Amino acid sequence: MEHIIDHIDKVLDAAEGKTFAQFNADPILFGAIAYYTMVIGEAAYMLTEEFKDLHSCIPWRQIEGMRHHIVHGYAQIRKDMLWNVVLEDLRPLKAQVEKILSETNWEEWEQANDEK
Repeated sequence: MEHIIDHIDKVLDAAEGKTFAQFNADPILFGAIAYYTMVIGEAAYMLTEEFKDLHSCIPWRQIEGMRHHIVHGYAQIRKDMLWNVVLEDLRPLKAQVEKILSETNWEEWEQANDEK
């Protein structure tokens, strides 16, 4: 979960003050945002199904799907869709993840899962 927040911050920092035209024209910026977005999806993919089911308010499947699309269909990434994720989805996702982190007793969670 902390990796998700860390990489959301990296995407938002990279995109700060940029326009879609700048993003579209800059292959380094595009590559960085695509990579960090992929890492967000990978971090989500590594969470247990039980955890994701308990926190179904987050669209885990879409986040994982974005990761798969970036990894396996890099040449087909629609820059406008990726840019829209940056503008519309990452800040609310960060808020949701931070809320989960603050409300979860991680010692209790680990102990309960160790017993299974």
